[in-house]
Amino acid sequence: MASQHPHPKLQQKQREWKPLEDRSCTDIPWLIIFALFCIGMACIAGFSISTGAASRLISGYDSYGNTCGQKNSKIEGVELSGRDQTDNKYVFFLDPCNIDILNRKIKSMALCVSRCPDIELKTYTDVKKFALQNGSELCSYDIPVSKYPSHGERSKKCPKLPVPPSNSLPVFHRCTPVDISCYAQFAEAFVTFVSDNSMLHRVIAGVMASKEIIMGLCVLALVLSIILMVVIRYISVVLVWILTALVVLGSIGGTGVLWWLYVDHKTNLTDQTATSPTPQQQVATDNVQALLVYAIFATVFTVILLLLLFFMRKRVALTITLFHVAGKVFTHLPLLALQPFWTFLSLMLFWVSWLGVLLFLGTAGSPVQSEEAGLVEYRISGPLQYMVWYHAVGLIWISQFILACQQMTVAGAVVTYYFTRNKSELPMTPIVSSMLCLTRYHLGTVAKGSFIITLVEIPRLILTYIHNQLKGKENACARCMLKSCICCLWCLKKCLMYLNQNAYTATAINSTSFCTSARDAFVILVENALRVATINTVGDFVLFLGKVLIVSCTAFVGVLSLNYQRDYTVWVLPLLIVCLFSWLVAHCFLSVFEIVVDVLFLCFAVDTKHNDGSPGREFYMDKALMEFVENSKNMAGRDRPEADGDGREMKPMTHGGGTLA
Repeated sequence: MASQHPHPKLQQKQREWKPLEDRSCTDIPWLIIFALFCIGMACIAGFSISTGAASRLISGYDSYGNTCGQKNSKIEGVELSGRDQTDNKYVFFLDPCNIDILNRKIKSMALCVSRCPDIELKTYTDVKKFALQNGSELCSYDIPVSKYPSHGERSKKCPKLPVPPSNSLPVFHRCTPVDISCYAQFAEAFVTFVSDNSMLHRVIAGVMASKEIIMGLCVLALVLSIILMVVIRYISVVLVWILTALVVLGSIGGTGVLWWLYVDHKTNLTDQTATSPTPQQQVATDNVQALLVYAIFATVFTVILLLLLFFMRKRVALTITLFHVAGKVFTHLPLLALQPFWTFLSLMLFWVSWLGVLLFLGTAGSPVQSEEAGLVEYRISGPLQYMVWYHAVGLIWISQFILACQQMTVAGAVVTYYFTRNKSELPMTPIVSSMLCLTRYHLGTVAKGSFIITLVEIPRLILTYIHNQLKGKENACARCMLKSCICCLWCLKKCLMYLNQNAYTATAINSTSFCTSARDAFVILVENALRVATINTVGDFVLFLGKVLIVSCTAFVGVLSLNYQRDYTVWVLPLLIVCLFSWLVAHCFLSVFEIVVDVLFLCFAVDTKHNDGSPGREFYMDKALMEFVENSKNMAGRDRPEADGDGREMKPMTHGGGTLA
């Protein structure tokens, strides 16, 4: 009877991991909570639109609280409010170039006019003639047109001279100057290399002249990213060898230089002491001692680094093998390359709608007359403030939800690929099947995981906002504490995101709830801590080199392309735009590749933990991973002590211990 006890335990452990079997709904309460939260977001959007905020946002309003293009109600305490502005559909700013960058608004009186001035008005007499000819009054409503040239308050209540010609925006009915040179003055403050007023205009003109080249280079970066995801399995070995060679040569070379400097300085010091001692000998002696300390420290560091590289060489081989298999995954699942497109499109649609609702909320407040200038602004107060906070939380949670859906979709497709023994039996479109599985079974798990990230992100953003607001006011201790808290929360967020990603993989494998999946994934990661560290260091560096390769190739082609455009010689901004875009594109695509590698590793760890290749317990893994396991067994047979130090990698799995093959 006692000998039968391990078998139920083994069966229970095997029941805990049934790849692609017993699919069921997970974390349904969290799906309900998330659905209710989204309904709340929709209610806020409907409220902000139904309270008249949409008309004020689109049509605009003047500095007395009148919405342009419609009849208005009287605002208590504002004499010029409640006017019929049906014929005055355009918002005109008396000083459109007076921009408050910090508060992101134009610090100027606004009026509703019937027509934007399409010619330059140099004097108040010209302003008067324009008003009489077109019926568009460009001064405050309480100043008669006939008094424009002579009124005592014309400098405050009439437009700043000269009035530039302007056109109305297509939808938002704001009079915008045709010449935006006044806005360029503020842009110049952010461009440190600008030394004269003409430089920025030449740069902007050059960007517009080379926009076809810029767009072509951006497409090139996109194509290179897709190609790299497929061919990286062939060059990963080279990249790892480059990394290893650079690290070894750099550490040995640096140590050798330090010892050479120490010997050279010590020889010079001995010669100086033998010939003519000087007061500078003490300084030279201190330098020699410092060089000796640096050389010893570098030597110890180099020895430790070389030992680590020696003992982790097998795990580096696993990283290379995983990269090779990940490249195969992209050849079998080409729709994986489209995941960044769908995620980016979903995020952009959500962010645009979120920003629109926020703008509606910003104009849905109550009219408040400022004490300084007596102008009317709509400010949020009371319950509306809580709506804004609710809306802000929605930005973080739903954005994280969309990103988590991408991780779960990729994980589901890769898990299906890994645990399908006969690849010809794969679904026609594993990505679509994974999306359908996510929508049907695991939206609650994704909602719960993204909410955990939101709980960490909110206090981090609040502390960052407080730190920015108190910059220059707080003492050094408070500043250090704030930065420490922000850094700790950022690190916690990164750790939780990594654990969440593996939890989604465990859910895709076993269809378990978020907490159960996170616990199971955490146990697997702890058991393979050294492998995880190797993959995250070597693998991340290889992907970093891939990003650098894409940016370098795109920039090189950009230089060659711009070289043929002789009428434009300022290449800085176009190349910066191209390099930034290529980096973002490479990051998006190689991040999907990184997810695939992490999913493959967890699948590999689960496979080797619960299978040993014997009949009835065959491996699911790819042929390349199988060769890695066989090589590990062969090395274990030749070097048993080392195998004992890493038993899970070298020893075949036993019924009692559950060790890795």
